[in-house]
Amino acid sequence: MQIGMGPWSGRKYFLDKMNLAELVRAYFTYPAIQAYLALSVVGVGVMLYWATDVQSLVVAGIAAILVYPLVWYLLHRYVLHGRYLYKLPQTAALWKRIHFDHHQDPNDLGVLFGALYTTLPTILAVTIPIGWLIGGPAAAAAAATTGLLTTCFYEFCHCIQHLPFAPKSAFLRRIKKRHLAHHFHSEKGNFGITNFLWDRLFGTLYKDPKSIPRSRTVFNLGYVEEEALRFPWVANLSGPLRAEAPARKGAPQV
Repeated sequence: MQIGMGPWSGRKYFLDKMNLAELVRAYFTYPAIQAYLALSVVGVGVMLYWATDVQSLVVAGIAAILVYPLVWYLLHRYVLHGRYLYKLPQTAALWKRIHFDHHQDPNDLGVLFGALYTTLPTILAVTIPIGWLIGGPAAAAAAATTGLLTTCFYEFCHCIQHLPFAPKSAFLRRIKKRHLAHHFHSEKGNFGITNFLWDRLFGTLYKDPKSIPRSRTVFNLGYVEEEALRFPWVANLSGPLRAEAPARKGAPQV
């Protein structure tokens, strides 16, 4: 995949070949991250312009933070890991970009970041109505801004989870272990990124990979050769399907 802006133009970034400093540079120059940050500045301006009280802004921000993990869990489990998007020619390329490619090569930074044309509408569709109900346009802007910044936080944590180094933070080590298990042991659980509360409540959390069998579809999400013959659109765009992640020095082990 090629991104046609700045240092991302024509380049490939692989997290298992990067260090933290290289990741930080790549992260802040990625177009989607720049868009989230720029829109956050706009959101703060709108919030301050319309604000009549602080309480509604704070409540809207907290509400967005609380709702975000549930929305992510539901989308990740039932949409990104669902099998209906690849069955339609109209949505096959979308599914390939937003999740299949990431599981085919979990360390390709270009497809680790969410696609802006899918993430931005989702963020705004979830947060603006919540904020508006709490306190009108100012609270809507506060909720949207919180959603954008939370997305930035999630994306950075997601990058860290695939970077080949041991974080000093116990929190980062814990979420890194669970997310890598999702990618390299079984994709049928650990759907959270930084928050695994909903995995726990819905019974999809597993802390120890040895506690459940290794999934045979962890790298292809069930899009196996038989499925590709019936629904060829993703295969036509992808080429040979991978049964394992590419072997590169620094690739994480679970």
